Amino acid sequence: MAFLSDALGRVAPSATVAISQKARVMAQEGKDIIALSAGEPDFDTPLHVRDAAKQAMDEGKTRYTNVDGIPELKEAVARKFKRDNGLDVTAADCFVSSGGKQIIFNALMATLNPGDEVVIPVPYWVSYPEIVRLCGAEPVFAVADASTGFKLSPDVLEAAITPKTKWLLLNTPSNPTGAAYTAEELRGLADVLLRHEHVHILTDDIYEVLVYDGGTFSTIAQVEPKLQPRTLTMNGVSKSHAMTGWRIGYCTGPRPLLAAMTKLQGQSTSNPTSISQWAAVAALDGPQEFLGDWLKVFQERRDLVVKGLNANTGLDCLTPEGAFYVFPSCKRLLGKTSAGGKVLNTDEDFVMALLEETGVALVHGTAFGLPGHFRLSYAASNAELEEAVKRIQQFCAGIS
Repeated sequence: MAFLSDALGRVAPSATVAISQKARVMAQEGKDIIALSAGEPDFDTPLHVRDAAKQAMDEGKTRYTNVDGIPELKEAVARKFKRDNGLDVTAADCFVSSGGKQIIFNALMATLNPGDEVVIPVPYWVSYPEIVRLCGAEPVFAVADASTGFKLSPDVLEAAITPKTKWLLLNTPSNPTGAAYTAEELRGLADVLLRHEHVHILTDDIYEVLVYDGGTFSTIAQVEPKLQPRTLTMNGVSKSHAMTGWRIGYCTGPRPLLAAMTKLQGQSTSNPTSISQWAAVAALDGPQEFLGDWLKVFQERRDLVVKGLNANTGLDCLTPEGAFYVFPSCKRLLGKTSAGGKVLNTDEDFVMALLEETGVALVHGTAFGLPGHFRLSYAASNAELEEAVKRIQQFCAGIS
């Protein structure tokens, strides 16, 4: 009898975590490392949010809470969805968890059976297919490559749907590409989904506040209200309010689904951290003006990185509409040899040679389902990004 479960055997380790860990080890060994492999804002959590957490501790709000979140936070979440997304929901339609990833896990674990299928646009966040596999279901990959700006087209979505399809996972703005769907583009996908009433939609809107060049964020239940009864709209405070370590995600969706997720969460982690929940109330209800300042900084960083990576490097980098990632192609450099003597047969060879020879940590595109690319997170200081781009340019110049 095997000790480890068959379910765990279906799951691959997180490539982003693995690369980040290798970079940390190299840094501990004294090497000069610029880690651009993790997606984490480098800003401090806003002061009013930290103050709310301190106040909660001082007031003794350190006990167990309702499994699906304190009423005050669920009410704040409902206000946020009404204010920012035009979704007419109440606290009873909302759910809080220990980060956005747990919401995705809860929703899929509560609904998927062996033989079910989940449509996942490619490239994808590394955890999507692994969570689906852990649930015993099958990921169905729908390619959305550079030819479509890394956005899923209606025709490709239509072709991916079968009678076994239970969910579509949709992430906008996207990790790893930064692609952000317009309302018109979502309209095209919604028209397909209206024809397939058995398909539910899980939309991961965690990068909502990061849309550049004056663009406007839209979510699919907002674009097509008829889809709201079968849409789980997920968000969180990690990226918007630089609260990655506070571990608070939230969502709105059909009440029977939320009840099932509450049942599952009650037998796993139970409630999210009480102190973090009170901090999240302040984050959602408090001043939001700083978001515009952060957005400006991120857009400047995006432009710096895109310009540098396209500067006669052999790389091809599209300009993303949102999030804080670029997803360049390194295909023109594959099959060649780095200055350090490493043969670059794959995108993983490329990023590992780059890390070992220059100290710049990135994640290979194969981890996101699209070989021949890599992901760079520009959630770092301008000085770090300028130095990283310089090292990447030198590395590419040395390839022969």
